[in-house]
Amino acid sequence: MNFTKLIPNIFYADINDGLKLFVECLTFEITHNELSAKQPFCVLEKDGLSIYLFQDAAAAGEHHPEIRLVTDAIEDVYKQVAASHPEFLHPNLKVVTLRPWGAKEFALTDCQLGIRIQQWT
Repeated sequence: MNFTKLIPNIFYADINDGLKLFVECLTFEITHNELSAKQPFCVLEKDGLSIYLFQDAAAAGEHHPEIRLVTDAIEDVYKQVAASHPEFLHPNLKVVTLRPWGAKEFALTDCQLGIRIQQWT
């Protein structure tokens, strides 16, 4: 998979939910680990992108972001995600679809956020 832009702070009631989505499914790597701290935190990286994950139930209850990951190989990303973690495919956009604005997209969701994987045509 090859992504090009992302710099979010994402809050989870249980940080392990975020690790399953980003590390196991989307193959980001943990590059800074404070998972055993009183307030768990980690930095994830892939292809020059960084994501900061925080365990904070109050903030997670207030923030339910949707982010976009832009790729030049959406079919490859889709095949990998659909094969390894189909439970993350969003029921409203669970296959690669050409959208009216000219981008191919599919979507993922977990207990906290939505992710649109996008490739401009």
